Amino acid sequence: MTRIGLIREGKNPADNRVALTPAQCKWILKNSHEISIAAQSSAVRCFADKEYAMAGVEVKEDLGDCDILFGIKEIPLQELMPGKTYLFFSHTKKKQPHNRQLLRAILDKKITLIDYECLEHDDGQRIIGFGFFAGIVGAHNGMMAYGNRTGLYKLDRVYKQRSFRELIHTYFGLRLPNVKIAITGSGRVAHGILEIMNLMGIHEVEPEDYLRRRFSYPVYTQLKGADLYKSKITGKYSRSDFHAHPEKYDCRFLPYTEQTDILMNGVYWDKNVPRLFEKKDVHAETFIIHTIADITDDTDGSVPVNLGDQSIEDPVYGVDKNTLEKTAPYINTSIDVMAVGNLPNELPRDASRYFGEQLIKFVLEDLLKGGSDIINRATIARDGDLAKQFEYLRDYANGSLAS
Repeated sequence: MTRIGLIREGKNPADNRVALTPAQCKWILKNSHEISIAAQSSAVRCFADKEYAMAGVEVKEDLGDCDILFGIKEIPLQELMPGKTYLFFSHTKKKQPHNRQLLRAILDKKITLIDYECLEHDDGQRIIGFGFFAGIVGAHNGMMAYGNRTGLYKLDRVYKQRSFRELIHTYFGLRLPNVKIAITGSGRVAHGILEIMNLMGIHEVEPEDYLRRRFSYPVYTQLKGADLYKSKITGKYSRSDFHAHPEKYDCRFLPYTEQTDILMNGVYWDKNVPRLFEKKDVHAETFIIHTIADITDDTDGSVPVNLGDQSIEDPVYGVDKNTLEKTAPYINTSIDVMAVGNLPNELPRDASRYFGEQLIKFVLEDLLKGGSDIINRATIARDGDLAKQFEYLRDYANGSLAS
């Protein structure tokens, strides 16, 4: 019998999402007699202990008898149990400095780590994640920030709604100004942004029309890889080549800074990917973007005026266009930036339900059978040693951040 444990989130601020909902646990237990499930008692989880208990899940404090442990965010070092198999977002694959000690502890404690972020289909498409709901919440918050800045309309906070369905009802009767919105990306985050654009009745236009004219109604354009990047040599875009050698490409976004009121950023970024614009570009009088929802949220990343995370309670800050220093939001001389690292926590029950569905559909069965190519590719560490494909993290885990 395999024993699954749902750990209590220990990162501060505490995350309220979970990998498997009570209803999903009930389905698993009903359809397999070779699995038992325990949930660590939690006062902040979006599903109460009582809901898990009613679903047949044992709720307790000590998960030491569990074989596989499911979490969401990084686990505090002192809470890691030696020799266990963990699944969570470790945020180590890009050598994030703040998590070096976490990876070191995983190796020292001979832990097997399967990272959700690395679970991919054969074509490289991510299997599970919270990106869709990050896009939903981030797009809403971006529109909310623009409304607060201009006073032309008012949107309430997402977390005050009990569900995504209730959030949709808040858009009935919403009248938006003739705003122009640029959306970057084509993955789950972008799909969530597009969902909000459609629910708010914002019209899609092609990039070339977006650049040429203003409109008498609110519009958005979606900018995918071919719209955003071009080879420095050929002037063209190849998806496979770009992902292999992003440093060989230039970004084509700058003309959109002269036509955009709101930027919704949903592109994946690492240090070799060209930024959408540079800090110096913000000083130009032609740079008219007032509000940026940096939903993928990389500090000094694809949006270089992202100065760091805000909280769910206080998601927006200003960046002075002249000094590039952080200010209060909604000041005439500043650009408003919405940058929050845990956006799906505003719709935790919906986000957890969606996440768990993908986990059950694509991962759980193979995990219980002992693995698969998909799981092997996502295994950063096994029994305390780095997997071959993650050997590049060796120097990072040993105390160096060198590439």
